[in-house]
Amino acid sequence: MSRRCELTGKSVMTGNNVSHAQNKTRRRFLPNLTHVTLHSDLLKQGFRLRVSAAALRTLDRRGGLDAFLLKAKDDVLSDRALKIKRAVSKASAASAAEA
Repeated sequence: MSRRCELTGKSVMTGNNVSHAQNKTRRRFLPNLTHVTLHSDLLKQGFRLRVSAAALRTLDRRGGLDAFLLKAKDDVLSDRALKIKRAVSKASAASAAEA
């Protein structure tokens, strides 16, 4: 399982630990990932994804999973999130055609 957010693509970064004596050793900066179940209003279904804490804050600000996915770029999303995005866009087009 890779250390990558399924919604934002945020992943591991590398850098240096720098001591007081300016000795530099390599280190890794890991993203703050959590397993969460996100509910889609259009699909009326929950999806279990591995997302970063920053992505959760962005989800709240944008108004939920559906709004986030419709606005997200395809190259950033994981394969599972891309499948969900296609289903959400299809459902939103169907609901727009009904109205």
